[in-house]
Amino acid sequence: MRPDIAAAARVVVKVGSSSLTTPQGDILTDRIQALAQALAQRHRSNIQLILVSSGAIASGLAPLGLKRRPADLATQQAAASVGQGLLIARYTAAFAAHQISTGQVLLSADDLMRRTHYRNAQRTLDRLLELKVLPVVNENDTVATDEIRFGDNDRLAALVAHVTRAQALILLSDVDGVYDGDPRRPKGGAHRIAEVRASRDLDGIKLGKGAAHGQGTGGMATKVESAIIATAAGIPTVVTNAAQAAEALNGDEVGTYFAATGRRPATRLLWLRHAAVARGSLRLDNGAVEAITKRNASLLPAGITGLAGTFDAGDPVNLNNENDITVARGLVNYDATEIPGLMGRSTRWLASKLGQEYEREVVHRDDLVVL
Repeated sequence: MRPDIAAAARVVVKVGSSSLTTPQGDILTDRIQALAQALAQRHRSNIQLILVSSGAIASGLAPLGLKRRPADLATQQAAASVGQGLLIARYTAAFAAHQISTGQVLLSADDLMRRTHYRNAQRTLDRLLELKVLPVVNENDTVATDEIRFGDNDRLAALVAHVTRAQALILLSDVDGVYDGDPRRPKGGAHRIAEVRASRDLDGIKLGKGAAHGQGTGGMATKVESAIIATAAGIPTVVTNAAQAAEALNGDEVGTYFAATGRRPATRLLWLRHAAVARGSLRLDNGAVEAITKRNASLLPAGITGLAGTFDAGDPVNLNNENDITVARGLVNYDATEIPGLMGRSTRWLASKLGQEYEREVVHRDDLVVL
């Protein structure tokens, strides 16, 4: 048994497109009903559950007469617009059969990058859970762009688990765990890995990067990456198939268990590392690189030698060394147009010439993560 999973009072469950739809984009109602039944068992035990569900784009293919997932963003957004309504209707009906109300929550990457947006999302999810509503979360594919998006719902699920202070994360796939080879190959000799206590337990293992029937965007590699994000934040994780959802929630030894390896970091640091998309970059001299990476120091104007991109104060920016290799990411305190006049100057000089408001860091150490 896995007592930390079994005892979790708040759990995030993620299910992918390949577990919900056919290759042609038809919604598998029986799969949704089976998943609802598995989650309802835990819900009746007063366990708070959040479901992160892919499948909006895939569910829109058949109604639009599309034979495969579109490559262009506009058609993906159109398919998501049609499919999301169909998908949430199936979930609403499936959970209503167990007297469980559902609420739809669509998130964009910007909702976890901007602090005010993040707080709003957190309050909404907390209130839904207090009202005994089961939130169904998906990326807002109808407005997401290629440049600003989570990329896959596995990573979104890990971030939602942190945002909601969940005690466990269950990632459901069409494969019953992480294998040391390809389990779909005949006579491949692949073995399921029952437990991962540290990332080195996966050294030398090649992970697949594609969904089984091509509708999803993730694969086992993204699930492992998301499990590592969650466990580094103190959230134990299980990767298994959708058919074993009930067993995974009960703490049975199914799938692959990832033990928690770290403690919950400040939320803004987690999304800076895993969700924030840099709006630009600052190039630093060697002294500044050493100060922020080894001495836990803030970035001061004197250490900046160049910049790229267009950004406003409060935006995330990459911090690069002299070879333009990103070493850290942080929230900048100045607009891009202000920084050229500050570069190479001490904060004392700037304050004496421009005013006391310029005696501040370009990036404060509390708003910075070393990558």
